[in-house]
Amino acid sequence: MEKENENKLTFQNMFWYFIIFSIIGLIIETLFGYATTGNIDSRKGLLWGPFCPIYGVGAVILILLLDRYKDSDFKIFILGGILGGVIEYVISFGLEAMYGSRFWDYAYLPFNINGRICLKYSIYWSILALILMKIIRPAFDKVIAKINARLKKLLEIGLLVFLCVDAVVTVWAISVYKDRALAVYYDEERKLSENELIQKIEEEYFTNERMLKTFPNLRVMDREGKDVFIRDILEE
Repeated sequence: MEKENENKLTFQNMFWYFIIFSIIGLIIETLFGYATTGNIDSRKGLLWGPFCPIYGVGAVILILLLDRYKDSDFKIFILGGILGGVIEYVISFGLEAMYGSRFWDYAYLPFNINGRICLKYSIYWSILALILMKIIRPAFDKVIAKINARLKKLLEIGLLVFLCVDAVVTVWAISVYKDRALAVYYDEERKLSENELIQKIEEEYFTNERMLKTFPNLRVMDREGKDVFIRDILEE
């Protein structure tokens, strides 16, 4: 009975998968960035907390859709790559629609589709899906099942509220950062909020230094539809 509860796909388990794999994803991205560039920079997806949400969302969707194939390594590998690519494409499109900016661009890699996904990273998704379904998920199911129910509920409520506030503030901060960068790019004066408190937060908390440190690879689309690194705009 305990084993059955561990493997059950409940909303609570899905929430914990999102949290855990968002953190693991940030670690993976940071290590990958260091291995390929020799630099350690921020790969976070939110302003606060150690989260890279694309991995959390991807893990939840993969677990939900691949659960029925958990006994077949071949199906997990093939479907994991396909689903991972679809997830990455949809999230890339959604983030660009929300922020007006791109968080990644694979246009420099072969076999890419609109720079949003590519064969290389789809293969990575396949490998990740196998590791996720065969090793990581079973281990974390046991850990999650052992957390005290009352403590788990309090943590879930606290983390959910924190993530919702974090997401709203992140959208706000990136919007300000993007508008500020475009004003510099076109040598225009940026329109400031008439509310003094909001203006103070935007100017003193969402500073270029803070945003550049948190989102060093953020791009903005100019009026001609060209992607430009915000860091390049501000360095000029």
